[in-house]
Formats: sequence, C-alpha cells, structure tokens
Amino acid sequence: MEDGFLVETRFGWLPSPQAVGLLTAAVVLLAGTTLSPPADLSVAVQRVLSVFAAALALWLTRPVPYVVSSVLSVTLLFALGTVDSFAAAASGYASTLVFFLLLLLLLGNAISDVGLDRELARRLLSAESTPRRALRSVAGSVLVLALVMPSAMARAITFIPVVERLASGFGLEDGSEFERTAFLLLGHVNPIASMALMTGGGMALVTSEIVNRSVRTVTWVEWAVLMVPPTVLLYVLAAVTAGVFTAVGGTATATEESAADAPLAADGDGTESLTRDQRLVGAVVAGAVVSWILGSFVGVPTVLPAAAAVAALSFPHVGIVTAEDIAEINWGVIFLIGAMLSILHVMETTGAIEVIVDLLTRYVPFAALAHWQVVAALLGIAVGVRVLFSTGSAAIVVALPIVLEFGGIFGVDRLFLALAVLLVVGSTTLLPFNTTAVLVSMDRGPLSHRDVAAFGLLTMGLSLAVVAVSWLVYWPLVA
Repeated sequence: MEDGFLVETRFGWLPSPQAVGLLTAAVVLLAGTTLSPPADLSVAVQRVLSVFAAALALWLTRPVPYVVSSVLSVTLLFALGTVDSFAAAASGYASTLVFFLLLLLLLGNAISDVGLDRELARRLLSAESTPRRALRSVAGSVLVLALVMPSAMARAITFIPVVERLASGFGLEDGSEFERTAFLLLGHVNPIASMALMTGGGMALVTSEIVNRSVRTVTWVEWAVLMVPPTVLLYVLAAVTAGVFTAVGGTATATEESAADAPLAADGDGTESLTRDQRLVGAVVAGAVVSWILGSFVGVPTVLPAAAAVAALSFPHVGIVTAEDIAEINWGVIFLIGAMLSILHVMETTGAIEVIVDLLTRYVPFAALAHWQVVAALLGIAVGVRVLFSTGSAAIVVALPIVLEFGGIFGVDRLFLALAVLLVVGSTTLLPFNTTAVLVSMDRGPLSHRDVAAFGLLTMGLSLAVVAVSWLVYWPLVA
C-alpha cells in the first residue's frame, strides 16, 4: 500500500523511493550551493556536479515527471551562475538529436496508426507446423521489421497478439516454454535489432550524435557497414540462446482450425491489398531511407529527410500526422535527453568531466591495466550506469561521454569504444524497468524476474563476445 511519499511495509510506513529521490536531490543541491568547494574544485564545477547528481536522483526515482525535472535542471544551471545565459544552459535542446528523435517518433506513430506495422507482420509471418519453426519465423520477422519500424516497443506490441494466437493454435497451455521463449524474443532480443541502423532507435541516435560531436562524423551508410553485421550476429545468437534457455520443443503441430483462425499467413494471391494510407506511409518512409543512404554520400543532414517525411504526412488531405499525434509523443524522454545534453555541455566547458575522470583514476588503477582490461573496465562502468536507468538511451547519454573521455586518455579507439558501449548497453536488461519492451513482455507473458535477470546476463555475455570479435577482426577491416 502506498500513500503519497510513504509506503506501508511489514516494518511499518517507510519513505517511498520517490520521497528518497526528492530528498536526495534537495540535500545535494543545498550542499552544492551553500558549502565551500574543496581546494581542487571551482564553485562552477561544484554547482554543475550538484545539478548533475540531483538530476540523476530525480530521473531515477521519478518523484516528478521527466519534463518537470529536466526543465528544473536546465533552469538551475542558469540560476546558479554556471553559464552566462539561459541559451547556454539549454544548449542541448539545439542538438539535432532532439529534433531527429521527435521526427522518428512521429514517423513510428504514423506507421502504427495506419496499421502498416500489423500488415507487415501479417505478411512476414506464416503459421508454421511446429513451435520451433514458428519461433524462427517470429525472430526473423522482428529483425526484418526493425529496418522500417524503429521502436522496439511498437514491435513488441505488434507481435504479442501474434504469439498468443500461435500458442493457442498449437494447443499449448498458458506459460508454456513456447510462450516463454517468444516473450524473451520480444522483450530482450527484439531491441537488439534497433542498433543496426543509425535511425534504428533512441540508443543508436544518441550514440551517433555523441560520436559525431566528440569523435568524428559517421554517415548513415558508414554506421550500417560498421553495425549491421555485429548486430545481426548478436541478434541471431541471442535468439538461438532464447530457445536453449527455455528448452522449447518442436513436436507440437497446429490444428487446422487454429491455423485458419490465425490471420497470419500471406499466401500470394490471397493477400489483401494495402490501404491508401498504408501505401502512402510506406512510400514516404521508403523515400526517407533512400534519402538517408544517398545523403551519406553528398552530405545531406539525416534530420532533413525525416522532417520532409513528417511534413508530407501532415499535409492537408493527407492528415496522417495530426496534432493529436504530436500531443501523444513521449515528451518526457525528449526533454530528458535535451537536459542531459545541456548538462554534459556545461560539464565540458567548466571542466567537470575532467574532475570525474580524475576522481575515478584515483580508485581504479587504469594506468596499470592492459589495453583490454581498460576496455573491460570502461564497459563495466557503462553497464553499471545502464542498470540504474529505465531507458538505454538515457544511460548512454550519461555514461558514454565519460567513458570516451577515459578512452582518449588511455589510447583506446574511441569510435570502437562507442560502438562497443552501444552493443553492451543495448543488450543488458537485468531489471524489468531497464527496457520498456521487456516490461511489456513480462506484464503480458509468463516471464518472472528471475527469467529477466538470468537471460539479461546471457545476452550481456553474448554482446561482450560479439564486441571482442568485432573489435579485433571486423571493425579494423571496414573502419
């Protein structure tokens, strides 16, 4: 039972996580603005770090919505005198990442609103004769759909009814090994596919933006060359491991009645034609993808095709992207990313990141470590941050700039390091709230907390193996 900021437990009424987070943020801000800084810190650095720590406490415990805590953090940067103007405090919102993510969310919603995602799923899937073959079909279809549907959450929601129909068609009981495997695919494995393309999802977008700003420019095509093979390899390994993890059988067969009831098969001549809106959205999205590919060679910003696509879908007499769609966007995540980019910019200009690096080097003997041990330690830092956040993109925004700073100091290839962080962070889900697709799959499927944590450790291990192969063999050949 919960009452405001108090939670009733067997030990009595205790402060809720939200209350603890709010109190922590208040104490950190009070200490950071009233106490004299240590000898090796400036007032500006101490105040930036206090805002950073307070923002983390608010984002992790969510006593207030992300929009409120993000606006408060940016306002405090200006009010506490860490920057000269409010424009400098809110500089993260001028990043192309914020607008690009907004446009991609609108495109993803358009695909879902017209039912193009469900139609693609229906045409990609077919009722198979055994659970094992059906799972291969689900895994392959999710991977293909990821090329045109950036949101892993949307893909999970699209395929959950498909999985339920297949389970019913095979005559399986609730909580069967087939369902456990399918929901592991939709929760844990499905988000991995989003890392293949720069425009594949929030984590890839955030990573590419930080790489372009801190390392070097990476085009859409170059990203695909670097990331498609490792991502597909990791996806296949994780999908196979899901089947082994649950020991799904392959002997059950679908009944004729259930196969007829499951509207999954596309049998060529019997396939229904797409609606006018579905054809229009498909053509616009395809045009955006082609523009991203061609733009990589002629220098067209990736945000331009996305803006043109959203504009085309919102024109009069088209009306697919409407004011209601804009209102339903997840503004909390957008504001969080903008605020975090703003805080990181101020941390860079004031030297706060160097202070964090110096502090870590006092306790972690990086200088005494071998090259691969330095990389392993940096990936460990990224994973530690990942476990704290409910979205991978937020974890990358916080961890990647600090990890890259370390990489530069100790001679680690920062491009490879950024890609490695993305692969590992994007594959690590130890708690259900770490990934929305896992949270939904756990809510709708038969997965337990133990299943989520155990399989999350397996996918993290697989990602480390893929990173090792990519770093030592593949990336040096194509970078």
